[in-house]
Amino acid sequence: MNYAGSLGPRPRTLEVQDLASFDRLVAGGAVNLHGWHAQSLDLRGRSAALKSVSVEGAMFLGCLFDDGMETNLRSRGALIFPRLDGVPFDPYRASLYSPAELYAGLARSPYEELPDARIYHWSIQPGQRHRVDATLASALHDHAIGDALEELTRSAAWTRRSIVGVMGGHAAPRGSREFADAARLGKLLALEGYSVATGGGPGAMEAANLGAYLCQASDGDLQAALATLAEVPGFRPSVSAWARAAAAVVECHPDGTPSLGIPTWFYGHEPPNYFATHIAKYFANAIREAILLELCHGGIVFLPGAAGTVQEIFQDACENYYGAREKVAPMVLVGRHHWEQEYPAWPMLRSLAAGRPMADYIFLVDTVDQAVEVLRG
Repeated sequence: MNYAGSLGPRPRTLEVQDLASFDRLVAGGAVNLHGWHAQSLDLRGRSAALKSVSVEGAMFLGCLFDDGMETNLRSRGALIFPRLDGVPFDPYRASLYSPAELYAGLARSPYEELPDARIYHWSIQPGQRHRVDATLASALHDHAIGDALEELTRSAAWTRRSIVGVMGGHAAPRGSREFADAARLGKLLALEGYSVATGGGPGAMEAANLGAYLCQASDGDLQAALATLAEVPGFRPSVSAWARAAAAVVECHPDGTPSLGIPTWFYGHEPPNYFATHIAKYFANAIREAILLELCHGGIVFLPGAAGTVQEIFQDACENYYGAREKVAPMVLVGRHHWEQEYPAWPMLRSLAAGRPMADYIFLVDTVDQAVEVLRG
């Protein structure tokens, strides 16, 4: 599968994503760069190497060159995608984000001055959504993120573990029972051998990523982390204070278990949480939601939430309703009263599933422990 949204098979291209790889390939005897895609490389000082090889059919995306080298490469058949001026992100990036990258400068600067906030502010400038250069930059970026996400999930470390999604409301404050339950769920899932994926935001999403991150820590360490976070219950009025509390926990536990967050700048009021070690942040929310559901082949646990979580339940239900039996993934709703009375998604889900293969894969439980038991089962 291709999380960048390709509609067909990919050609056999070679993605060169760091300077060391470029140097190693050239030193190893490469003489023809046809099919190479060099992404965001600083190739200044490599003019002699570039002139010594055939570059027809090569693609250079957002690379830097010595003076005159770009013209030389174009004249020999290379395709050059230039860096885009005034864009506060790399549209050709080769990897997912980390919390440290999106929050770079957090210790000394307010959130509003950090990369995550600056990118969001760029995206909402008046008329930005109608400008060709801005549309191109955001589309190239989301393609690059999808490509990096596919590369991650195909890696050996991630193919050994099924991915289970945790969906739930962004409003669950730190210090609440709901937040603690979501953290416990993340920890239990990770200890069962699953990779945890969330929407990457605050509330239940942050808690699930936290629990997964600290799954190898003692229960006492997790409780201490929850207490530290509870001192700043939410990201309002200060995202800076909220993120710094999380960064302090990560600093105390620098080697946590990897998990995935897939947030979006579409919801700019929701900052990404600091506990998802790999962050696939998109501009296009619809793409982001579809990708998150597609990734969770181990199933999805739906914690109590409101409109967004209800939407995710039925978007997932639609995939299972029309899917082949072999592709149906478990759906576990946690909180009988919530899903039967407050937001009665369960009766509708059960009606949809009746007589379909998915009927054997939908569950309503009361606790996160029961949710994990269902998936184990």
